[in-house]
Amino acid sequence: MNDQASARGARRSDAPAALEGIRVADFSHFIAGPMCTRFLADMGADVIKIENAASGDDLRRFEPKLAGQSVPFLWANRNKRGMALDLSRDDARQIAMDLVRSSDILVENFSTGVMERFGLGYDALKELNPKLIYCSVSAYGREGELADRLGFDSVVQAETGFMSLNGFPDGPGLRTGPAVMDIATGLSATIAVLGALAARSRTGDGQKVETSLFDVGTLMLGFQALGYLATGKNPNRVGNDGTDTMPTGVFATADGTLYIICANDRTYGRLVRDVLSRPDLVDDPRFHTNRDRMENRDQLRALLERALAADGSEVWAQRMRLHKVPAGVIRTVEQAFQSGEMIARGIASTIAHPTAGTVPDIACPIRLAATPVVAAVAAPTLGQHTRDVLDMLGYAPDRIAELSAAGAFGAQA
Repeated sequence: MNDQASARGARRSDAPAALEGIRVADFSHFIAGPMCTRFLADMGADVIKIENAASGDDLRRFEPKLAGQSVPFLWANRNKRGMALDLSRDDARQIAMDLVRSSDILVENFSTGVMERFGLGYDALKELNPKLIYCSVSAYGREGELADRLGFDSVVQAETGFMSLNGFPDGPGLRTGPAVMDIATGLSATIAVLGALAARSRTGDGQKVETSLFDVGTLMLGFQALGYLATGKNPNRVGNDGTDTMPTGVFATADGTLYIICANDRTYGRLVRDVLSRPDLVDDPRFHTNRDRMENRDQLRALLERALAADGSEVWAQRMRLHKVPAGVIRTVEQAFQSGEMIARGIASTIAHPTAGTVPDIACPIRLAATPVVAAVAAPTLGQHTRDVLDMLGYAPDRIAELSAAGAFGAQA
């Protein structure tokens, strides 16, 4: 793998971070919650991930593995400190409360009621720390008749109608390969937390914030959701074609396929006149307006693919870039990471890991000029920073030894 970190430029050692001085007690697991805390950590928050001392975050067991480390776990948990606690014990729960007392933010995505059973629900903790921003990530919300339901990314894709919009008209609806609902829910939680931080700077008070997979899944329907509510017409899947513009979709070239989108007549004109050298297609009455092109899309597709057969996808993509026609080569993930775009953006790099030596990393997509994201640090091993956090909380060495011997940290500390 190419080390592309240099393409982003080195971070100044004296540069402040946007969330410097903000502490996060992270009780989340799997993807949606950890994505929220990953973004907070990237922006400089001190995120302390509390895991089950016996087994840790279940994501640690997901494949593939790299030198014994779960790659999905590495992806979701960089820039965090790791603490292992057995929350079934009173002494471990007291440690968690001590951490919360000194924290600005708490993030959790357990099933509804779990945090309350540990004495770590919002109502209890707001008395302990009135400035605390308490973020709950759930499947269907924390209140109401759906609060007890478990939920997963793909289930929400099915239930919200999102899955019905993916795939081809003559086939079944499809889920996305990546866990887009989990990722989008994590991003929504990040926005909620940052909004609550801004509010706290004015009011001095914390608050509870929530987001749920189902609500975010409905958002991810895009404008098709409001289109249905406005017209009563159920949107249908159209495969790779555009729902309201032509030419938009996947087109065959001499050596592969290319995704092209022409959102208006001007772009269509540049495509056929400047890129394909077919100016006759600009004024052809079958294709003169977008409505004409939609009505005659099969005829237009045949003409365009006949022209595109003269050269390869990468060549056409460069010509389209030159003439400002949005287009991209359809690549595998491997091809994408070897592409000029990926290298130019400096996305992939390697970072040190305490047991694996080095692990791959993908750059944070946020760029802040005055307060850049922090340099990446690998996800923690289970309980890696337990003693450091206890030192920070003021626990004496003999007390730490006593707690360790009693099993408050499991077998990890």
